[in-house]
Amino acid sequence: MDLDTVRTFVAAADAGQFQEAAAELAITQQAVSKRVAALERELGVRLFTRTPRGAALSIDGQAFLPHARDLLRVAERAVASVRTGSRPLRVDVIASRGAASGLMRAFHQAHPGIELGVVMLHDIEAAVAAIRSGTIDASFRAVTAPGRPLPEDIASVRVLDEPLQLLTGPAHALASARSVTPAQLAGHRIWMPGLDPGTEWAAYYDDLVAEFGLAIEATGPNFGSDALLDTIADTPALATFMGGHTRLVWPAGHGLRRIPVTDPTPVYPHSLLWHRDNPHPGLATLRDHLAAASDGHGAAGTWVPGWAKRR
Repeated sequence: MDLDTVRTFVAAADAGQFQEAAAELAITQQAVSKRVAALERELGVRLFTRTPRGAALSIDGQAFLPHARDLLRVAERAVASVRTGSRPLRVDVIASRGAASGLMRAFHQAHPGIELGVVMLHDIEAAVAAIRSGTIDASFRAVTAPGRPLPEDIASVRVLDEPLQLLTGPAHALASARSVTPAQLAGHRIWMPGLDPGTEWAAYYDDLVAEFGLAIEATGPNFGSDALLDTIADTPALATFMGGHTRLVWPAGHGLRRIPVTDPTPVYPHSLLWHRDNPHPGLATLRDHLAAASDGHGAAGTWVPGWAKRR
């Protein structure tokens, strides 16, 4: 059903005259008559009866009027839901406990007036497709991994270098260390279930292994962070990597240790991705906020894969 004809019908019903409806809609009286006639043909009923003073609703017109108003209200809400500046800024943070989630919490605290919609997408292809389709406005990713360039219409900026830490149980051989170097980790078993081939984080750890001669095991099902923490706490031979900004909570009895990795410090390069033509004002505010909060990247004494250095 054409909304212009419905809008014209409501205007004519409210005015009681086609001429006044025409003036309100900034169209001719003839256009009003044609639209009403088209709507009557579509519905198969007469909506108005002519009177000396103009036009009065027929019985069918009176029955249709409240539904016509509902149609227009629904259309207005539909447009408002996607109108720039009136809908939430939708951002993919990958996981609820990661660094990107922390960045968005800080943004929300600094800009509480910007309504947010936070989603979690697994892989970069899904995130880029969602950005291009308008399903989301931005995504936090590690980008430009080998063989995976971004489409020309997707922009990115590096916003955070997150230092890696070693997580061990209390009985691990390195549990008492104040810091460890990548060289000291050679020969130790590092367990990281969930390193799915093809993901940007798998590409990152593949390069880390190759650079420092480490052994990372991704065997076994990924039951989530709680199961990982339980296993690390109970298994002296295992350790894992975690981001320094990752927020995890475990029982006090686990006795887990978060140990900085230094000389060099491997950092995970988080970037913000968005569509170059996205006009949402909240997106510009988010980029400005992240730029102001950033400590920069490429600091001395840090390591990132070669593909990250190009950002």
